[in-house]
Amino acid sequence: MIVRKLRLKRAWSQEQLAQFSGLNIRTIQRIERGQKAGLESLKSLAAVFEVELNELVPEENMSNSDKFSEEENRVIEHVKDIKGFYSHLINYTVVVMGLFLINFLTSPGYYWAWWAALGWGIGLISHGISVFEVYSFFGADWEKKQIEKRLGKKL
Repeated sequence: MIVRKLRLKRAWSQEQLAQFSGLNIRTIQRIERGQKAGLESLKSLAAVFEVELNELVPEENMSNSDKFSEEENRVIEHVKDIKGFYSHLINYTVVVMGLFLINFLTSPGYYWAWWAALGWGIGLISHGISVFEVYSFFGADWEKKQIEKRLGKKL
């Protein structure tokens, strides 16, 4: 919704917007996900963003991709990918620490938890390389070459 775009343009977090507007953070999250907002909520947001109320009312015939430019959609997707990687990293850390604790308590003579850490660690490293584009076998250039090859013409 336009609220998310306005919030991101000002580099505000959802918490900051909730504080500025006097709305609950859950309300901000629901509005940004596209759920219908009440008139009072829209008035508060319009005042905070210093825009007319009708600019915040969603157009029913607009698809999600029409609300943002192609560049903005690409950046939003990249940020979601980064967030997914950090979530993966946190899960890895917590679970592996738990496995080592269990390993230490049950069989301290042999650290089998290294095998789980190693296997999952390889997947985590692969995920990081993919997200941060350290090295990409299947990047944009590869995709373009494959499309050109199959269509038999230059793009």
